[in-house]
Amino acid sequence: MTKVKGPDPVALAELSAKRTKALFSIGEKEGGEEEMFMHRPSIERKMSVKIRDEYEAVRHMAPPEIKSRDNKNNNNNNNNNNNNRANSAAGANDASNNKRFENTIPGLAEAANLAAKNKRKLTDDNEKTDLASLIDFIDEPVREKVEANASGGILAKLKSQELGEKSGALVQFNADANAASKSSVFGANANMKSSALVTANLASKWPRPEWKKPWKLYRVISGHQGWVRSVAVDKSNEWFATGSGDRCIKIWDLATGGLKLTLTGHIEQVMGLAISDKHPYMFSCGADKKVKCWDLEYNKVIRNYHGHLSGVYSIALHPDLDILMTGGRDSACRVWDMRTKAQVFCLSGHESTVGSIITENVDPQIITGSYDSTIKTWDLAAGKCMKTLTHHKKGVRAMVMHQKYWEFSSASADNIKKFGLPDGQFKHNMLSKQNAIVNAMALNEDNVMISGGDDGSMRFWDYETGHCFQSLQTQVQPGSMEAEAGIFALGFDKTGERLISCEADKTIKMWKPDPDASPESHPNIPFLPPKSIGRS
Repeated sequence: MTKVKGPDPVALAELSAKRTKALFSIGEKEGGEEEMFMHRPSIERKMSVKIRDEYEAVRHMAPPEIKSRDNKNNNNNNNNNNNNRANSAAGANDASNNKRFENTIPGLAEAANLAAKNKRKLTDDNEKTDLASLIDFIDEPVREKVEANASGGILAKLKSQELGEKSGALVQFNADANAASKSSVFGANANMKSSALVTANLASKWPRPEWKKPWKLYRVISGHQGWVRSVAVDKSNEWFATGSGDRCIKIWDLATGGLKLTLTGHIEQVMGLAISDKHPYMFSCGADKKVKCWDLEYNKVIRNYHGHLSGVYSIALHPDLDILMTGGRDSACRVWDMRTKAQVFCLSGHESTVGSIITENVDPQIITGSYDSTIKTWDLAAGKCMKTLTHHKKGVRAMVMHQKYWEFSSASADNIKKFGLPDGQFKHNMLSKQNAIVNAMALNEDNVMISGGDDGSMRFWDYETGHCFQSLQTQVQPGSMEAEAGIFALGFDKTGERLISCEADKTIKMWKPDPDASPESHPNIPFLPPKSIGRS
């Protein structure tokens, strides 16, 4: 019969005692300092992991420029005086090279002294890996201390101050490693030079923006009694609609800014509007969980779409199919049959409010942006997510599709980013940040993209290059507080020459390019090429 060797009872007792002591000694202090209970296997594992993680990168650094031994051997054929002089020079050269190498990583000095005391001299074969040998030897004082204490009893105590004194070489090496990392073994400032070269190449290849006319305010429309949250322009380009926190939808004349009609039906603020290009229908969604279809010939509600569990914040129409997409606080994007009112799909997967939806007539036909900082592309035929984009760090509240290029832009508080389709590959960031929560975006055919922030800031971008050529701050109207300088919605008319902004001061503002501007009289903001195209 073969004896089966069980676990060592002494080791089990040590481990159990260590855990019990640590459990009941939480918060105890002696001498004003917290005690550290040392367990030999734990400390050895901890030190090996620490060395592997922190110093593995420098184990195989290029060797220092030490004079070759072959040169010494060749000098042996000379007379004794020459040989002595050559050996003296070689020794001095080796000493200076070693000193220079120690200056490169200063923490090696104390480790080298420890190695010398223990008679661990480096041989000629080890000179190429002397750095790795010293690194392996750095934690020797800690290891010896653990062994000495472990033999004295079941639990050996070692205070943190004693540990710091005994492992001075490791602490010094770790402190000096950060300073040494700024230089390269391939030459001083080599990393800096290579980085500058990459930046210079990127700057030289980046397209230069053309001068664009600055935009100016030419009309302010009043009439709503609450924050103006949404806007939509009719395909005839004769009127537009706005939804507000006063629960009303108002129809305005685009040419004169006069009020034509007021529609009521929502019991909470109207968060989104969409006007069909194929049917005389307008769709609205609100914080009351309602999605409504309005017949513009009779100016009344003809359909209600029930299914959302909370407020509905975004709405979009498919360009070809008779379907409607809505997203809200229930973290879902719901696809509706426009005529039958049936829910075709419930696209779930986001972890927070679906704040923006854009559609396309080819896959991915639906793109959703959420307050959980992700963007999802959806396969409409299968009703499943195709890809999740996690480039943003903050909630995505606005997106816009380019009319000519097969790509889109998304905005959040961290940055405005550009993505390509169908795979959603990241293109680049806009070249500057708005430093505000971006609630709305709009893009026209002249590649002028506008973003509006909750602090009333407006940025005008050259879409192709990502350059911000104009920056404006909206002014609140008399009777409103300065804190109400926020922009909630933006929209171009069908020509792209007039911009409509819906704001927190209960007004609607209209903007247009300055016809009298020239590059000499109204220069754009100076262009600065990017240093990188990173995703952050």
